Parts: sequence; structure tokens; C-alpha cells
Amino acid sequence: MSRSDDVVDGVKQMILDGRLHAGQRLPAEKELAATLGVSRGSLREGVHALSTLGILESRHGDGTYVTTLDAASLLAPVAFVADLQDDASGCHGVRRLLETEAAGLAALHIDDASLARLRAALDETARALVEVPRDHERLVDADLAFHEEVARASGNPVLAALVVGLAGRASRTRIWRGLQDEPSERRAFVEHEAILAAVAAGDPDRARLRMATHLLALEDAATGAWAAAPA
Repeated sequence: MSRSDDVVDGVKQMILDGRLHAGQRLPAEKELAATLGVSRGSLREGVHALSTLGILESRHGDGTYVTTLDAASLLAPVAFVADLQDDASGCHGVRRLLETEAAGLAALHIDDASLARLRAALDETARALVEVPRDHERLVDADLAFHEEVARASGNPVLAALVVGLAGRASRTRIWRGLQDEPSERRAFVEHEAILAAVAAGDPDRARLRMATHLLALEDAATGAWAAAPA
């Protein structure tokens, strides 16, 4: 293990031990290097790695700070892992499990503001579906907004971050490529409507069922697209 790895592990341990807190400024470089038993060069390399991981952030002229350590930032690399997969069906299977539960939780916890955002995403999808020629980027954006809002409405930020990571733009673009005909695109829209209705009604069982059915249908439709060249 390199000395910069020692820095990464050391700072993580300081956070876990409570010696560093979210939003706290790191000690001076000389002091922190001495605490971790590394050179300043190794410290800088380790700090750079921790910044890439979303654990630290450097503020120009003001030193280095621990980030808010929110789940969305820390789990962001999951999206890269998902995009790397040649066979996206594995990630889609995990996504289906997570999003099904997220829909059920959303039915229990969603508020009026979240419901309005879900409605807005569906309205945007409806507008995109009547465009000629079809703007698939617009459809992907609306699809992202809908599913991410359902995940956030679950009230579980870790679950939401995992859903967002596993079902990012590359994944959804592959899926919409699998819906090459208008009936399939409109069916996906109708399934979104059914999910929203179940969530708005506060029915977690129906919300889970609607989401699972929707994602299974997308998985079937996108099988051919996953076998094609990457996005």
C-alpha cells in the first residue's frame, strides 16, 4: 500500500472516529502530515484522491474541508460502475429491486411538492411524445426526472443515491433505444401514470407492483439494445 493510501485510510478513520466532522476544515498541512506519519507530497496525493471520492473539497485560498458527506456524493462512483458493464441486465436487475422498494416507500412518505414534480415530469414526457421527429434526449431527461423523484420521495437518501447511480443517463439511453416504436414509448408513459396514481393514493403495495411491472417491461424491451454497441 502506498503512502497516499495511508492518507486516504487515515483521514477516513479520523472521520469515523469523530476527530473530523462534515464541513470541518482540515488541520494545517504540516500538522496533518505529522499526524498521519507521511510526507507532504504523499499527503497532497491522498487529499486529491479523497477529493475525487467526494470526501474532501479544496476551497481556493481557504484550505481543504470535509464535504457534507451526503450519500449522493459518496455513491456517485456507482454510476461509473454501472456504465462500465457490457451486459447492463445485471445492473437493471438490482435497479428493479431498489426502485420497486423506493416506490413503496414513496407512497408512504411523498409530499405535495414531490407529487407536483412527478406530474411535471410526466407532462414533459407527454409533450416529447407528440414531437415530430421524436426528441429522445428529451424523453430520457423526463424519464430521469420521474424515476429520480420517486427515489427521493422514498425518504431514504442512501436508497435514492443508489437508484440514481444505477440508472443514470447511459443506462436510460440504452433503454429508450430499446423502445424504438411509438406504442412501446406510449406504454412506458402509461406505466408511469399508473405508478404516480398508486404513489399519490398512498398505496405502497400497488406502487411496488406498478414499478416492478414497468421495469420488467423495460428490461424485456431493452434486451436487444443491451446487446448492441455501447452508448
